[in-house]
Amino acid sequence: MTVHVYGIPNCSTVKKSLAWFETQGIETIFVNYRTTPPNRDTLESWVATLGTKALKNTSGGSYRALPTEKTDWDDAKWITAFAHDPMLIKRPVLVREGIAVQAGFRATPQELSQRFKR
Repeated sequence: MTVHVYGIPNCSTVKKSLAWFETQGIETIFVNYRTTPPNRDTLESWVATLGTKALKNTSGGSYRALPTEKTDWDDAKWITAFAHDPMLIKRPVLVREGIAVQAGFRATPQELSQRFKR
């Protein structure tokens, strides 16, 4: 099994996830949002699986710079925003076998093992 880890290289949470996968012997492919942003089809798939709430990086400057109307945006508007500025997407997004499994890296060791070990 290979897990695709989407994020930015200097993010501490991305680094933490990559270190965990390495200690577990799980192969990863890192995808840098800045150099290879996810395309619209990928974003639509992530939103369908995880939802926009899970994908929003509400702690970043990009999110704070959005207009106040963002609270009323539907999925299509969020997908457009994510496509325009991938820094709006929580890091990392973890994709296993082509399916987004989680956004962020907050989970117990047991939850992680269930999601990523066979």
